[in-house]
Amino acid sequence: MPNDSYEIKPIGVIRSKLTDLADAPMQGDEGGYEAWLELTSEVAPGISGIRVGDSLLILTWLHQAQQDVLQVHPRGQLERPLTGVFATRSPDRPNPIGLHQVSVLQIEKQRVKIAPIEAIDGTPIIDIKPALAGISDR
Repeated sequence: MPNDSYEIKPIGVIRSKLTDLADAPMQGDEGGYEAWLELTSEVAPGISGIRVGDSLLILTWLHQAQQDVLQVHPRGQLERPLTGVFATRSPDRPNPIGLHQVSVLQIEKQRVKIAPIEAIDGTPIIDIKPALAGISDR
């Protein structure tokens, strides 16, 4: 590999009423919460063009995940066979990047209110992308 490490700088944090990882649903569409994407002032201009109703993909760094896990019982169900993390949506993995598809509810300066999301308060945001249903001009 040309470079064996890369730096990821958070562009903001999730602000949510969900504060305890034990209370988080497995996926956002399974009881996810409303939350704010609170962006740094340096990247705030990057939300220009995002509108209420847009569908976004939020990439987060799952900072409370275990990074030494390579196999899990899918969805924590012990009756299911051990499966490699790359074949699951487990948050525990070598690079715990979360992928969340959400809808935009509100936009205020450098904050975007979204839902549904299962990330807990304080989760670092590493990127935001539009969710594309087909070919787009973005």
